[in-house]
Formats: sequence, structure tokens, C-alpha cells
Amino acid sequence: QVQLVESGGGLVQAGGSLRLSCAAAGRALSAYAVGWFRQAPGKEREFVAAISFGGASTNYPDSVKGRFTISRDNAKDTVMLQMNSLKPEDTGVYYCAAARRYYGGNKALYDSWGQGTQVTVSS
Repeated sequence: QVQLVESGGGLVQAGGSLRLSCAAAGRALSAYAVGWFRQAPGKEREFVAAISFGGASTNYPDSVKGRFTISRDNAKDTVMLQMNSLKPEDTGVYYCAAARRYYGGNKALYDSWGQGTQVTVSS
């Protein structure tokens, strides 16, 4: 497992942008595929984006496709989530998660999770 720390959350108006970052402590994040998930109050944690350990492949659900972009800088050992055209329904706690090879939407297949960062989109 790897310790993950998210940053970059905050309050933004609808239509605005935020950039989240996920960094690792103890082990190199570059050795892992990374996913982002979010959880709104009273709802299940849902998949937002994922990237392969090399960065060549990405995966998004339809709800964020075209608005969110996941990327990684393995030299800085960081994975970013650029979120544009934000909507109130994007509000939630955003978590990054790491897996050895898997970069899909099944949260049960991720081994390590961060503590989350709050994103609030006002209408």
C-alpha cells in the first residue's frame, strides 16, 4: 500500500474550474495506476477518472467526460485532476486511490486511499 494525500479542493461557482492533486508518501506513485472517486452526502462513492501507471491510458464515466482531465507527472510523483465547467452535482469529497495495475471504475480493486478533499460547487 501507499499513503496518498489529496489537495486542491475548495468552493467554486458553477462553470468554474478546480485542479486537484494527489501525492504519495513512502512509495513512488509512479508505480501505481491512480483513480479519482467522489462521494456526496448520502450517496455511494462514485468513479470520476483513472489513469494507468505509465499515463498512456485514461478512463472516465460519461458524467465527467469532456469536462475532467486526469494526468500525471511521474517526475514529480503527482497525479492531477483538472475539473472544468463544474456543476453543483459535482459537489462532494474527492478521493484519490492507487492500484498496482487496475485503472477502472471498480473501487473495490484499489488498494490505497487518501483522506479526501472537499469540492463544493455553488449554483
